[in-house]
Amino acid sequence: MRIGEIAALVGVTPRAVRHYHHLGLLPEPARRANGYREYGVRDAVLLARVRRLAELGLGLDEVRDVLADDEGRELVEVLEELDEDLARQEAVVRARRARLAELLGEARAGRLTAEGPVSPELSGILAGLGELPDSPMAAKDREILALLDTVVPEEERARLMELLRRAAGSAREVYGLLDALAGAAADDPRVTEAARALAGCLPDEVGGTELPAEGSGGLADVLFADLSPGQEAAVRLAMRWVRERKEGPR
Repeated sequence: MRIGEIAALVGVTPRAVRHYHHLGLLPEPARRANGYREYGVRDAVLLARVRRLAELGLGLDEVRDVLADDEGRELVEVLEELDEDLARQEAVVRARRARLAELLGEARAGRLTAEGPVSPELSGILAGLGELPDSPMAAKDREILALLDTVVPEEERARLMELLRRAAGSAREVYGLLDALAGAAADDPRVTEAARALAGCLPDEVGGTELPAEGSGGLADVLFADLSPGQEAAVRLAMRWVRERKEGPR
């Protein structure tokens, strides 16, 4: 058999056969006088075995190890590892499908937010807010929450969600006050009122959080992007008051 014939018989491509030769999975057969490879039944059986092992999910390095072990002990070990790996993948797929089913239900009911999909925890918090006012600050707030939902380390997620849950209920008044500061300077007299309202709805635990400095990039760019100097001043003043409230009188 020529290379094209053995490839067609086993159901692989001639290129794959050449690749298996290159990796040492398939020994080079004898060649005809014209230089063409001449394959026999043994070559076809070995090539078929390589294909079956690869279809099981083994990497080609693992296939080589299996083929090198005449007694089959390596095959048992590799297949056991493969079975365990597939079981882990199956569990991940089941969890993803369960989450997808939840998201589909939310989307079909018209409850999936523009920032979605988000975690079930944040989705519950946002749903509890109900219909938010047509507010640029409310829209920005949801965008920031969706970002934090993605970038906050898993070990800090529970704490973050609890803080958001406690702060969410009293945010409506703050949105209006901050919206009124659009285009305002940092020394606008309305900054104090907005900062006081924002500080009032933030839990004391937030006081341990240092806001990034202006122009420091990263999260700072997201937090303060598109905010007027007055809006940024109100946020920073509110955080300072919460920190002082948390630390108590000195």
